[in-house]
Amino acid sequence: MGGPDLAVLALYLVGTLWLGLRFAGPQRNIDDYLRNGRRAPWWVLTASIVATETSTVTVISIPGFAFGTDLTFLQLVIGYLVGRVVVTVVLLPRYFAGDYLTAYQILTERFGSGVGRLAAGVFLITRNLADGFRLFGAGLVLGAVLLTLPGASSLATVIVPGSAPATTLLVVGVVLLGTITIIYTWLGGMSAVLWTDLLQLTVYVGGSVIAALILLDLIPGGWLEIGEVAGSAGRLRLIDLSWSLDRSYTLWSGIIGGAFLTLATHGTDQLLVQRYLCTRSANDAGRALLWSGVLILLQFTLFLLIGVMMFVYYTTYAPDALSVLGAAGSVPPDRVFPHFIVTELPAGVRGIMVAAILAAAMSTLSSSLSASASTTLADFYLPTRRQEHTPAHDLRVAQWSTLVWGVVQLTVALAAISISDRIIDEVLGISSFTGGLILGLFLLGVAGYRRRATAYAGVAGGLAVMLGIRLLTTVSWQWYVLLGATATILTGWLIDRFLGDETIDTH
Repeated sequence: MGGPDLAVLALYLVGTLWLGLRFAGPQRNIDDYLRNGRRAPWWVLTASIVATETSTVTVISIPGFAFGTDLTFLQLVIGYLVGRVVVTVVLLPRYFAGDYLTAYQILTERFGSGVGRLAAGVFLITRNLADGFRLFGAGLVLGAVLLTLPGASSLATVIVPGSAPATTLLVVGVVLLGTITIIYTWLGGMSAVLWTDLLQLTVYVGGSVIAALILLDLIPGGWLEIGEVAGSAGRLRLIDLSWSLDRSYTLWSGIIGGAFLTLATHGTDQLLVQRYLCTRSANDAGRALLWSGVLILLQFTLFLLIGVMMFVYYTTYAPDALSVLGAAGSVPPDRVFPHFIVTELPAGVRGIMVAAILAAAMSTLSSSLSASASTTLADFYLPTRRQEHTPAHDLRVAQWSTLVWGVVQLTVALAAISISDRIIDEVLGISSFTGGLILGLFLLGVAGYRRRATAYAGVAGGLAVMLGIRLLTTVSWQWYVLLGATATILTGWLIDRFLGDETIDTH
């Protein structure tokens, strides 16, 4: 990367930090810090929801999916839309029925503090592990950029003589990204998170549109040629009617499994529930959630079309250009778009795309830190403190919680440098594995159950079933949330029936 690219990247990092602090405003209490004083416009929430559920992996992997396969990923996106409608109708009104800081306070109200803390604890562990690895992935990108600077390798060798320059610069990239994200989230709270999400969405979508236009210009026949070449190679296939549970990205696993996945991620996960609580009413939150579905559909369509165009370009006009990535026929799809960015995009635009990849990561990370702080405060600290404190004290606790979880994610990211990709994949899959259990708890509450034994038994039964599915079958992960939620609900229902009309204790 040359001077223009590095200038664009530096401008983005500095601009993100400035914007986060600029929109932070005075933080007087935890309502300001964790819910933006419930003043956020619905359209800002829309942008924040989309930016938060879009990670670095999304920006890189979805074009790679279409390059190596087809357009069947959109079946999962249809499920995302269905799930959003259900969340809007069933769950959102419940979050506005009381004065909640987190999703898990509803479980505490329904089943008691133990169940609420169980769900909150699962969120804190899985979220910070997964996002630590996401920070590691973003650090890989920034570390690769730093490696292109003149004299960077020599300086890295001097700083850490016993380490490879690439590893040292990877550590620098992780620490730099993590530090910037921690600073603006710690100081600015949820206001900073929301407004920087809007910037980051603009950056990565804008960069992707520019990359798509450049790709289109590289294909002389335009859309007609793209349709002919990609169509004949099966890259335009959209529907897979297979009923196999082992197969991902079918119409059924996409619509049904994707809907339940969205029920868990957008309906019960504090990462996104916190956004709804930043606005004035369930109507505003519902509008933001539904419009985010429209943007998600357009966004994934754009990413997939980029993958299709890359397939046409590289197979027709640059058949040998990907040989550096692997032997013929074995090119890792996830590496194609980054390779295109580095080799085909002009100076300056490369910087925009690298900034776009970092933007997707920083949006998710900042949201994770704020959600972790709110969960720590509302589900663990406030219910157990022995005396009342001033709003300023509670605000400091929330800020220090943000800092602590930032350090945890940094530690996980640095540890990930020496961990294999397989372990990383397993950790990132935990959210799908546990999402159904938490969703099952919420649905038991919605159905009117109140017994602690019902909730605990439901989680235990759901966990046992999911362990069996994970270890003994090859069922696609897209069914995990549905299966986990169903097992949790059925086990809880059976236990509740067995216990009969005994006195219910939820304290």
